Amino acid sequence: MTTPSPALIQNDIVLFGLIAATLAFVFWTASLKGAWQKFYGVVPPLLLCYFIPGIFNSLGVIDGANSQLYNPVASRVLLPAALVLLTLTIDLKAVMGLGWKLLAMYFGSSLSIMLGAFVAFWLMGQLHPATVAGDTWGGMAALAGSWIGGGANMVAMKEIFEVNETTFGQFVVLDVGVGYVWMAILIFLAGRAKAIDARSGADTRALEDLQQRLADYSAQHARIPSLSDYMLIIGVAFGVVGLAHAVSPPLAAWFAPYPWAHSASLDSPYVWVVLLSTVIGLGLSFTGARKLDGAGASKIGTLLLYVLIACIGMQMDIAALLDRPWLFALGIIWILVHIVLLWGLGKLLKVPFFYFAIGSQSNIGGPASAPVVAAVFHPALAPVGALLGTLGYATGTVAAYLVGIGLRAMAGAG
Repeated sequence: MTTPSPALIQNDIVLFGLIAATLAFVFWTASLKGAWQKFYGVVPPLLLCYFIPGIFNSLGVIDGANSQLYNPVASRVLLPAALVLLTLTIDLKAVMGLGWKLLAMYFGSSLSIMLGAFVAFWLMGQLHPATVAGDTWGGMAALAGSWIGGGANMVAMKEIFEVNETTFGQFVVLDVGVGYVWMAILIFLAGRAKAIDARSGADTRALEDLQQRLADYSAQHARIPSLSDYMLIIGVAFGVVGLAHAVSPPLAAWFAPYPWAHSASLDSPYVWVVLLSTVIGLGLSFTGARKLDGAGASKIGTLLLYVLIACIGMQMDIAALLDRPWLFALGIIWILVHIVLLWGLGKLLKVPFFYFAIGSQSNIGGPASAPVVAAVFHPALAPVGALLGTLGYATGTVAAYLVGIGLRAMAGAG
């Protein structure tokens, strides 16, 4: 038996520099025009941030499995910090002011994704049992985190349910492959929204008021950040992370004697780190800390998230990603259940097509792509996508966690 050759880069500091340079290259080229613009119109930057480190690992340039860059640095520090920053910026009051039907479509979208996971898992269990064997349930929980919340929630589910890196990578491919095709369909249909609304008899008068209200709201919050702003952002994020790590071990120990707590993973300190970071971040959104978003809190949170995604990618084996093509059938069934249920809710409530599109994309795509779909309808509506997409960071962890618990029971994984 031959031992594998040592990786070219074994120093984690050098590895971090390579990851940072890789992310910089992706985002720099994504900002360019011409051929690069066409390329990123097909291949989303998120996928490259995940795959390029995976290529480094597959070629033996790095050894992601034996690096401490992901665990403990990225998963235990950067992930909860990203959750804090992405939840403290939620303007729940503004979201509530958007109208109950829009919120109903958003939460209906989340619920349809949760139900779709169970339907897809059961149906594929009948059609092709091998597809849902092993830790597929954990990969689906991670994907539910992404489709209800975002990348941070997806990674949180990976950690909570200890999903294998290869399985996780397969579901990242499924996330992009299915999610971005649906986004393209929504953008195509957005150009026909007036005709769709005319046929459905939807009341679109609230949209005009909404556009003006959101345009005013967006103009109020822009400012040039200072050094003090950045210090506050970092202090709040990592201060909460430190507090969560201090409190989580005794909380987990308190729940440890109860069998029901074990089945819900409440005896795991890391589960409490994720939950506390999310809850405290959401609590901060009701305070003056929410104003830090005007100084770039959500952008820093997103930056931490992309470093985290790259650190996950560097553990992946590229060749193993396409070993399970039936997973795409599972993903298609899943999203079709979501579409049918949400469309039915929209017909029941007689909402404009915009409500259906943004309700779906704010879940499936999250804050990165929901504003894009919203802006296709009207530029002033982009903040609606941002607000609802960001709201998913707060709801995604809990909802995906429930999906994971349910799927684990269906799989008999214990």
